[in-house]
Amino acid sequence: MDRSWMRASRITAEYGPGVEQFLQFTEMHAPSLRGKYFCPCVKCANGRHQTLSEIRSHLICHGMIPNYTNWIWHGELPDNPTLSHTEAIDVDMGCRIEEMIRDLGQDGFRQAHAPLYDKIENDSKTPVYSGCTTFTRLSAVLALVNLKARFGWSDKSFTELLVLLKKLLPEDNTLPKSQYEAKKILCPVGMEYQKIHACPNDCILYRNEYAKMRTCPTCGVSRYKVNNHEESDVATAENSHPTKAFDALYPDFGNETRNLRLGLAFDGMNPFGNLSTSHSSWPVLLMIYNLPPWLCMKRKYIMLCMMIAGPRQPGNDINVYLTPLIEDLRTMWEHGVDVWDENLQETFRLRAMVLCTINDFPAYGNLSGYSVKGHHACPICEKNTSFVQLKHGKKTIYTRHRRFLNQFRPYRRLKKAFNGSQENESAPKPLNGKEVHDRVNDIITIFGKTQKKTSSETNI
Repeated sequence: MDRSWMRASRITAEYGPGVEQFLQFTEMHAPSLRGKYFCPCVKCANGRHQTLSEIRSHLICHGMIPNYTNWIWHGELPDNPTLSHTEAIDVDMGCRIEEMIRDLGQDGFRQAHAPLYDKIENDSKTPVYSGCTTFTRLSAVLALVNLKARFGWSDKSFTELLVLLKKLLPEDNTLPKSQYEAKKILCPVGMEYQKIHACPNDCILYRNEYAKMRTCPTCGVSRYKVNNHEESDVATAENSHPTKAFDALYPDFGNETRNLRLGLAFDGMNPFGNLSTSHSSWPVLLMIYNLPPWLCMKRKYIMLCMMIAGPRQPGNDINVYLTPLIEDLRTMWEHGVDVWDENLQETFRLRAMVLCTINDFPAYGNLSGYSVKGHHACPICEKNTSFVQLKHGKKTIYTRHRRFLNQFRPYRRLKKAFNGSQENESAPKPLNGKEVHDRVNDIITIFGKTQKKTSSETNI
């Protein structure tokens, strides 16, 4: 196929028919993504998907990539167009896998990563199924992952494809059944990396003799970012996390790493999607913060410990419904329960504590008993809450949030963007646990929604 038109001027007679010839070839051979194909114009450079009409417009207005003579992104096989897809993949993948195994099989790699090398070598020799001479387990996974990256498949669609292929192939096939298993097969192929901290002022790298330092020996800047401008020693940095601070306060609890640190979350929801319904559901969830961040919020690790359902919201009486959960949590904190550890083959006393609660502001008011409405709605500022009541709407808005910013933030000095004045005051300090206890200790709380009195009772 003559492709000299690609280097010709766009105003010549041969350029237009060449574009149409390319579009016909693309429509016949290239895989489409919802009717769109890679655009080979100078601006898109095969990096964006466009419709055929948009590709035609781009090629005429911007021109085609001059050196894109082998249309591999539009259905043409690399190097030898006469070979079938299967033959090209077989030769290409076979050579690449042999080269990869040879490269990974150096003596240094074998000594440091013997199990990984053995796994790669084993997968590269294991056929996809008995009698298959075309693909090995490793080459098949590499070919499928290349297709996934090339055409932008999602992880879910790739898993569905693997499940379907596993059902189509003989029962003894070794193909992975999910995207996660495919990644595990290819993980040993990846390069290892080491994360090295650097001084914010580019003075040193925290390695070798500087590996354990907390501040830069050249400029004195802290290795870690802190929220205040005071000097913080190693103990302060280590105890800054609430879990570590709690473990330091209760060492008998912190010494057992298997004890649970829980997060309590609850909020109202409507399971039927109709805002006018009279049904109310309040799920109460517990998250295990012992797990790493990428696991603790996974659905399978979140416990639905209660479901408060009824015709109306519990409101401030939610403590009545939370009583069974509170009793269980107190038991887990004060006494614990005996649990069998399958890994260590032993029984130990498991205890638990509530590290934090997660809820929106109205639910925070219900859980804490603090009124989050009105002029003093802020539980931190309390009577010093800054508010303005709108003249016509009669709504209350809250101001002076800049008090909670760092003293040196430039927003504090802005006038026109806010209320016309600078903010020089510091944020009020929240009450500590003892102050809260002293304030609410003598309050007598009676739960339950009082019934409205009838007119006869009112007149008595």
